[in-house]
Amino acid sequence: MKKTKLLLGLSLLAVVGIIIVAADHIDAPGVAGDSADIADFYAFEPSEGSDNTVFIVDLQSNVMPDLAYGTFDEDVLTEINIDTNDDLVEDMVIQAIPRDGKMYFFGPAAPSATGLTGTVLVDSPLGSVDISGSAAITETTDDGVQLFAGPRQDAFFFDFVQFNAVVTGMAPLGFNAEAEATDTFDGANTMSIAIEIPNSMLGETTAVNALGIPVYNAWVTTNIKQ
Repeated sequence: MKKTKLLLGLSLLAVVGIIIVAADHIDAPGVAGDSADIADFYAFEPSEGSDNTVFIVDLQSNVMPDLAYGTFDEDVLTEINIDTNDDLVEDMVIQAIPRDGKMYFFGPAAPSATGLTGTVLVDSPLGSVDISGSAAITETTDDGVQLFAGPRQDAFFFDFVQFNAVVTGMAPLGFNAEAEATDTFDGANTMSIAIEIPNSMLGETTAVNALGIPVYNAWVTTNIKQ
């Protein structure tokens, strides 16, 4: 795989810390509905006191099961950005990019550039996994990193129609009560990328969250080939 210059797409979702979930569906107009559209980002310990961290990125949040389970765009690079000195600038990245039915992972390593442009870190391969269909396929590398890429049920209950009505001022009474709300994404899949990685490969945490727990600052971006 040759090095490819990529520019930042119109989709970015950030979290700070561990055991935090950020969600965002179909509101980046330039990429809404494709695999550059970030829906959710999870970063958490798989179990209390674990020496590993799990990162999960959900893309393209409206993939219906009867639509061939969606696809990953080969011109889209998904990048998990990690800040290790608490200046909110990425010091290392984990990248994922699909090719011919596989998802290839690179890093964690210093990015070729911070901010809006970058290249695929082909000199820092992490591993690869076959992109799953209806059955989940996972791969564990010699370094103990577990990888997954493929469709998964959208985890959120989200009354998207009412949400849009509220934010555009068309619903003066606000959000629906639980019994009246409708899950717009019920039955829909997202295209998910999951990585469980030993903390020893990420280095020491330098930030502290609101609960006083040491954490990594992390956020996710999608970059589109230009």
